[in-house]
Amino acid sequence: ELKAESRDQIGEMGKLLKSQPKLQVFVVGHTDNQGQFDANLQLSQQRAQAVVDALVKDQGIEARRLIAKGVANLSPLASNAGDAGRARNRRVELVVR
Repeated sequence: ELKAESRDQIGEMGKLLKSQPKLQVFVVGHTDNQGQFDANLQLSQQRAQAVVDALVKDQGIEARRLIAKGVANLSPLASNAGDAGRARNRRVELVVR
């Protein structure tokens, strides 16, 4: 489920994709390291798919341009030792394919 504060970021992703109509991307979901890996893998996939769904439904982006992939906690931006780092690691990124 997307948080209200995520709508602005999805809008920015939509602007980028609309400005480059040939751009195709992976929408990559990430988690922190809390919990079991398999559960985090599923959560990260759901997180990525929620963004894909919002880009298609709310931003009018063609679904064929987007592939959702979850990678759990395999690519952290910050240390998972504290709340701030874990929060940074829970994210979705666009990666050019």
